[in-house]
Amino acid sequence: MKDIVVSHVEKRYGEKIVLHDLNLVLPAQRTTAVLAPSGFGKTTLMRLILGLEEPDAGSIQNVPACAAVFQEDRLCGDFGALANIRLGAPGCPKSGILKALDEFGLHGTAGKPVSSFSGGMRRRVSLLRALLSSAPALILDEPFHGLDAELRDTVIDLTRQRCDGRSVILVTHDPYEAERMGAAVVHLDRLMEAPTQPVK
Repeated sequence: MKDIVVSHVEKRYGEKIVLHDLNLVLPAQRTTAVLAPSGFGKTTLMRLILGLEEPDAGSIQNVPACAAVFQEDRLCGDFGALANIRLGAPGCPKSGILKALDEFGLHGTAGKPVSSFSGGMRRRVSLLRALLSSAPALILDEPFHGLDAELRDTVIDLTRQRCDGRSVILVTHDPYEAERMGAAVVHLDRLMEAPTQPVK
């Protein structure tokens, strides 16, 4: 697997420049945390890497198959945790999914509709859907949002174990999460030559 190379990328929404002449190398098989205050283009960069949007200038090269956690949980509300995870990880055996649910504090949720879950529970299901996939790269956009401090530490530690050997981009505004994940840190707002305006 090759490093992901972001070269002279620019992204505008109307007259607003969100990313300006961004140059960045995201190393293969390592975890990189992309930090910046809210509204400074972290999610936009993630969407560009995933191919959900196109840059207005520049290029992004060597992007492998990715599984992603978005800021929105993007779960099927009528499905249970097991069925939702299988949508993203069809090759994972049921026993492996049930074990992971237990580890992430979701025992007994396999068949319950996720529409009945708390926000933190849905977040963990979304995270497991990505972690249990076979994708060699993961893009995790604020994956620990909404978890209380003790649970967050447990989930981060379990996530770090399951990310071993994969290329991981952790999008966060929290340096603590980056440190606990053992990530190399990139400060997105400091990389661009011209200052960007926060996206409202």
